Amino acid sequence: MAETLKLMCILAHPDDESLGAGGILAKYAAEGVETHLIMATRGERGWMGDAKDDPGPEALGRLRTGELQAAAQVLGLRDVYFLDYIDGNLDRAEPSDAIGKIVRHLRQVRPHVVVTFDPFGAYGHPDHIAISQLTQAAIVAAADPAYGRINGEAPHRVAKLYYMADSQELVDAYLSAIGDISMNVDGIERRARPWEDWAITTRIDTARYWHQAWQAAACHRSQLPDYERLSQLPEQVFLKFWGCQTYYRAFSLVNGGRQVEHDLFEGLR
Repeated sequence: MAETLKLMCILAHPDDESLGAGGILAKYAAEGVETHLIMATRGERGWMGDAKDDPGPEALGRLRTGELQAAAQVLGLRDVYFLDYIDGNLDRAEPSDAIGKIVRHLRQVRPHVVVTFDPFGAYGHPDHIAISQLTQAAIVAAADPAYGRINGEAPHRVAKLYYMADSQELVDAYLSAIGDISMNVDGIERRARPWEDWAITTRIDTARYWHQAWQAAACHRSQLPDYERLSQLPEQVFLKFWGCQTYYRAFSLVNGGRQVEHDLFEGLR
């Protein structure tokens, strides 16, 4: 394929790109793929430190924006786009407005491959679920000539969509290194659950890039109150985070079936 390949991750909060997709973003950028990121919020409500030190949503949003920009440089991202919804409120965003914003970026960038959260939001986070739903709707709308042109951009058809699909090894690594990943939503405790091994369609070897992914993750110091301890973890633990990144191929216009892929751009090169 003569044209430059393009990858776009569409995620919810600053640090999702490093912790969830740092390996693939570093790998594909190093291979000459254009890597782009749409971030739904600026993480304004994600203070992880002592409550008395919480700077408040506006200041925290600025801090986390800066952290993301630093991480983006480490990962070699071409561009970062913010949708500017409020952290924790994405599931209450007006759908047509949010879909329209994503469509505009899809039509301008024209990515071949899009990666987002799975429909269950990894551990049931409402923002993660919402961005997954909005991304799927926007991909359909972006390809539809009847949806109308936004800023004169022509329709664009994404070739492949992937969900981040946490493996058992990754979930175990989080539990041992960071602790339980859970949140209470409407009185119900939601926790991270791994995908069944047979359901993972795509395994990307990113072992060469774990240092870079960790360096990007470390830019998000506001989210790592235990940074000093984490930085001393042995290499084998970091490799469980970023040695192999796993995905579910939600749809593909170029290939399918049961065969496990080892390249998000399989069928496009």
